[in-house]
Amino acid sequence: MDLYEYQARDLFAAHDVPVLPGKTVETAEEAKAAAAEIGTAVVVKAQVKVGGRGKAGGVKLASTPDEAAEKATDILGLDIKGHIVHRVLVAQASDIAEEYYFSFLLDRSNRTFLAMASAEGGVEIEQLAVERPDALARIPIDAIAGVDRAKAAEIVAAAKYPAVVAEEAADVIVKLWETFVSEDATLVEVNPLVRDPQDRVIALDGKVTLDENAGFRHPEHAALVDERAENPLEAKAKAKGLNYVKLDDGQVGIIGNGAGLVMSTLDVVAYAGEKHGGVKPANFLDIGGGASAQVMADGLDVILGDPDVKSVFVNVFGGITACDAVANGIVEALGILGDAATKPLVVRLDGNNVVEGRKILDDANHPLVTQVDTMDNAADKAAELAAAGA
Repeated sequence: MDLYEYQARDLFAAHDVPVLPGKTVETAEEAKAAAAEIGTAVVVKAQVKVGGRGKAGGVKLASTPDEAAEKATDILGLDIKGHIVHRVLVAQASDIAEEYYFSFLLDRSNRTFLAMASAEGGVEIEQLAVERPDALARIPIDAIAGVDRAKAAEIVAAAKYPAVVAEEAADVIVKLWETFVSEDATLVEVNPLVRDPQDRVIALDGKVTLDENAGFRHPEHAALVDERAENPLEAKAKAKGLNYVKLDDGQVGIIGNGAGLVMSTLDVVAYAGEKHGGVKPANFLDIGGGASAQVMADGLDVILGDPDVKSVFVNVFGGITACDAVANGIVEALGILGDAATKPLVVRLDGNNVVEGRKILDDANHPLVTQVDTMDNAADKAAELAAAGA
């Protein structure tokens, strides 16, 4: 789960990472009051989960409370790369002597954690990594040893932070590691990490991604979900315990058992759709090994609720869950959904008890269900039906 900047800032503050005073508001009048309370020049910042806010006009300096209200009026409701601004952060403006970059992240390719740091912050870090990779230090972090004061000093030296802030920067890095570990994050990024004229080190802007698989350890993280920005289908699937991701501009709903099979199905449908007017997969939905009638009904309910979906491809390889159990689940799910099931289903079953599974579907003879033996042919049929229903 990606957090808004103000949420990341609150987490930093909870772990004693130095941040500037600020308040999140949703109206111009609230922005004026927040600026008056802070009592200095402020920065009014759009709260959206996307980069490029400054270039889009989503970050503005205000010298007075009245000006803060004006800037908030300009920003609230702004569309930034498809994200509508519903709230702004009014934060104390800072005199900046220098800007640095710092992050902890999960390095999946090397199966470890990684610290990334640079004395050149406030820029697109991806651009810096490509154009001047030597300016970005990458320091592997042992998951057991973690980051103590000595390791933090090593990171500071590798990043070439100035000596005048080395001690304080190391302290901040230790606290950011504490944030990273204790909140079960996969990313904690500060850009920029700044030095002010008094040589204080401050986290001026933060980005945090939390591991939702660790949510059971953090019931308080549920309050961080912004329901207004959440896709309603994804929210519905989450409430039903389904592993679902909505894709843009897709017409073929996908249900499979196993993430690898579902990913392969997405590719096959996209390829097949090229000869049917550019039809694309509409979602990722992995029902896992337990394809009960209720699980299948829940999955179909979510997918059929997507107005973009014109057909559904159910692609199952029977293993732990046999094909006959899946077939029974499909039949019972269609019975549960009743008139809510209105779009054609293409079903491909293979693996354990496939003969029995196919017979169950044949005997049910549901008008919406078409069985196809192979994955490629099933993808082609699903794309064909989607194109016909468009």
